Amino acid sequence: MAQRRCWRFAVIVPRLLWNRSVLSGTSLPVGRSSVCSLVNTHRSCKKLLLRRFSSAPPSTEVSYEQLKQLLASRKAVVVDVREPWELREYGFIPGSINVPLGQVNTALQLCPEDFKEKYGGEMPQQTDNIVFTCLAGVRSKNALDMAASLGYKDAQHYAGGWQDWVKNEQHK
Repeated sequence: MAQRRCWRFAVIVPRLLWNRSVLSGTSLPVGRSSVCSLVNTHRSCKKLLLRRFSSAPPSTEVSYEQLKQLLASRKAVVVDVREPWELREYGFIPGSINVPLGQVNTALQLCPEDFKEKYGGEMPQQTDNIVFTCLAGVRSKNALDMAASLGYKDAQHYAGGWQDWVKNEQHK
């Protein structure tokens, strides 16, 4: 029993010390009776700690149905990262903006006027919902990673890409 309590304490303390910002201003207790208050502090922060240490990332993939809803409600900026010749040859998702993958990093750092002039659409803000798409989901995932590294918090990608879009559109 004593070993069990000691083990729990050994797990809790490093996490709390490492995540002082999680405690938002709470000071760590000191002294013999501090074990109980430390455990209580841990319990009150349990959800926050679990979220912070969770290995499950938030969903970054969008399904065909979700993308259709986002386009209909105009709640997302859809960016197609294929080359312009691919769009001419195969087609594109209506309402999407074409920014080739090699230009995504630079494009997302342009001023809004330059972005609109070069790509013909409104530049997504860091708080906007952005959905990247390509032919089959590989390049869109790379674009998603670039956007995330630039601070875009609500970026996703359409993993099925143009191939999935065409397949679903033909069934309707």
